[in-house]
Amino acid sequence: MGWKQYLKQREADEERRKKERTNAERKATALQLQAAKFGAKATKAAAAQQMVRRAQKLLGSLEEVRAQDRVAKIKFPDPAPCGKTPLMASNLSKSYGSLEIFTAVDLAIDRGSKVVVIGLNGAGKTTLLKILAGVDQPDTGKLEPGHGLKIGYFAQEHETLDHQKSVLQNMMFAAPNLNETDARKVLGSFLFTGDDVDKPAGVLSGGEKTRLALAALVVSSANVLLLDEPTNNLDPASREEILKALASFQGAVVLVSHDVGAVEALNPERVLILPDGVEDLWNQSYADLIALS
Repeated sequence: MGWKQYLKQREADEERRKKERTNAERKATALQLQAAKFGAKATKAAAAQQMVRRAQKLLGSLEEVRAQDRVAKIKFPDPAPCGKTPLMASNLSKSYGSLEIFTAVDLAIDRGSKVVVIGLNGAGKTTLLKILAGVDQPDTGKLEPGHGLKIGYFAQEHETLDHQKSVLQNMMFAAPNLNETDARKVLGSFLFTGDDVDKPAGVLSGGEKTRLALAALVVSSANVLLLDEPTNNLDPASREEILKALASFQGAVVLVSHDVGAVEALNPERVLILPDGVEDLWNQSYADLIALS
């Protein structure tokens, strides 16, 4: 089912569990009270034991009510100052052997702009972001960094994290001028508390790696965020929080995502369609294409 339908169904399931538990607890309490009365009489001891077993069976068969989600409190600070167009790229192409991924892609990322890169699987969306981030090199074309450019890159497979270093060390590497106390505060807002910050990044779950990578972006003061599937592995509550944070972020965002809700929450102005590199203004028909890609 789609994301909205999933959330609606999940809410309905939680309400059902709560009602079932309330009814079962009421019946179990009545049985236990009656058993206590019967237990005082030797002739009714067997009936009392049977009532106790029925009460235990009622409670034991219930599904657990989901605990309230812990929510990562995410807020991007004001980005570092930059020029009108902090990042441009011209005539980019990339091939792997005889396989041509994309050719002649031009792109200009203006200060504070929101751009979504779309295309079918294999169209080169992740590859383009790696090139823009400087992780990979194009076969042709060039990047033209504008004044004050500071890139923050979120990799889908969390390649930006050093899996040998601890959670705290990864944060300190992302922002060398950040003191440890402030780093711990930011990590706490991303649900890393106590001894969690000493864990090697490599042992974290997918959701924890996503939260750590996002925390590193928050402290980086980047003015251009390159995000490759940033909502993957996040629980629903944290997903909503990151989408709110991105919607209010004052810097530029280039987003790759199969999550239609994430794209709509970003409220993009433009789309870049791969592999042809065609640019267009965002309209709702592109949401249908994202859902199919």
